[in-house]
Amino acid sequence: MSSTPADLPTAQQVVDSMERMHGLYPGHRRSGARGVCFKATFTPTGDAAGLTTAVHLQGPPTPVVVRFSNSEGNPRSRDTVPVARGMAARFQLPEGGDTDLVAMTVPLFVASTPGQFLELTEALRPDPATGAPDMSRVQAYVAAHPQLAEAVTQVPPIPVGYGTAAYWAIHAFVWTDAAGNKQPVRYRWEPEAGRAELSAEEAAGRPDQYLTEELHRSLGQRPVAFTLQVQLAEEDDPTHDPAVAWPEQRKEINAGRLEITAPVDDQDHWAAQRFDPTRLTAGTELSDDPVLAFRAGAYAESCRRRSRNR
Repeated sequence: MSSTPADLPTAQQVVDSMERMHGLYPGHRRSGARGVCFKATFTPTGDAAGLTTAVHLQGPPTPVVVRFSNSEGNPRSRDTVPVARGMAARFQLPEGGDTDLVAMTVPLFVASTPGQFLELTEALRPDPATGAPDMSRVQAYVAAHPQLAEAVTQVPPIPVGYGTAAYWAIHAFVWTDAAGNKQPVRYRWEPEAGRAELSAEEAAGRPDQYLTEELHRSLGQRPVAFTLQVQLAEEDDPTHDPAVAWPEQRKEINAGRLEITAPVDDQDHWAAQRFDPTRLTAGTELSDDPVLAFRAGAYAESCRRRSRNR
């Protein structure tokens, strides 16, 4: 095996560690194992057109497939506990090809580098005697990386529904306009219905898969919609660290509206897809975030294992 920098583990090492953290469930994703997919349409506002040549952010409406999920690797995970939820969107571009936007219900990632993420997943391994993580190991991780304390101690909301949560894409990306000018950005899906969450006591009375049931119920009445809010970086805002937020006063634009209308016709097909935040299109680029770049290999390794029912 070729050597790697001390803080750059292999994708195999990280996926192995995630299996130890969540448990091994052959044929399923190592994160976001339980999910459901829906048809949607994205209509750009045009406000991004002067900053990027990305066609889905300035052209006509674009078909989208959206996958909502829980972040855990356990396909039987319950909706009634405060774990991060995922919202992955695949924009099906007009001249063929596609681009993905992967987001979750917390604004910060729990590590600044792949090596730190590997450390944390090892710290979160369940103790064989209790079946739960040894929190002293997590505390030691925070003590070793005090700058990550805010990110690690985030408490994800328990939303009333998938359509009443905000979803952050975590990483910085770079937009490029027709003249080659570059603008770092961060994305957030904001629910048109407004954010709404449950207390632990309220959630305890809900079914284990109430989020999927609630979304189906909502779609029986009207589409579920989000706006794509885009935060524009200013000079010296860090693009390399997904554990650090940009100042709240940074300018935001509304890049478009996503309208979710119905479940997809073939859940099995879409369940097998790999939604990848590094799958970009012209007018968008990766930032210098090492975690973002690493995710492509980790997702591919997870997909390889589940395709082999491992």
